[in-house]
Amino acid sequence: MNTLDNQYWETVPAERSANALDTVERLRSYITEGAYAPGDRLPPERKLIVDLGVSRGALRRGLDALEREGTIWRHVGKGTFVSRFETGDTLDIADWTSDVAHQLTPVRMVRARLCIEPAIASEAALNASAEAITRMRLAQERSHAAQSWEEYELQDDSFHRSIAEAADNLLLLGLFDQLNKVRRAVAFGAVTRATPRPSQDHSSFAEHEAIAAAIEARDRARAQSAMRRHLDSVSARLFEEE
Repeated sequence: MNTLDNQYWETVPAERSANALDTVERLRSYITEGAYAPGDRLPPERKLIVDLGVSRGALRRGLDALEREGTIWRHVGKGTFVSRFETGDTLDIADWTSDVAHQLTPVRMVRARLCIEPAIASEAALNASAEAITRMRLAQERSHAAQSWEEYELQDDSFHRSIAEAADNLLLLGLFDQLNKVRRAVAFGAVTRATPRPSQDHSSFAEHEAIAAAIEARDRARAQSAMRRHLDSVSARLFEEE
């Protein structure tokens, strides 16, 4: 515990301090045992209270302590996210995704995708194996068949990640995964849906088909352009320009 932490606990009554310290340890164990990675969102407070067996006040004091030390960060209306975690005596600092998500607007998040994902689609057109194309097509079909927005978004995630996998470059796949963590954190709760599921003429379906067809045809320029058009469409549909 660093000097600032010591100063904090010295200002808290002994009984409350002991309870909060116990809650901090329970939270750390909860994060570790739950395999929460940097960028992952923790359950809401009402669930943490039940899971940890603590009061609301003790939970909030524990979360305050973890936020001060940089283990978590919180965003009003979005939730509590893991920034870093401890393993034994070693502190593993999170990559920059959580801090970026904390500061990024949805529009800028989409612009970042525009810089990276079209290039990944181009690489996928060059390098995709038959197996990778099959996975991409399966994710595309499942997104089209989704019966709810939640299911659609899961399959949409799978479709975009299958393209990153098809690029056959571990560094690009890692960049995509980091970008996607930020996207989830930034976009969470930002969109209000008027229907229970995507309509059959939802624009993303045709856009996904154009991307997949270009990759399957090994047309790098067309794959890049199709992905850019798709992300432009997503931006226009979901977010107002700043």
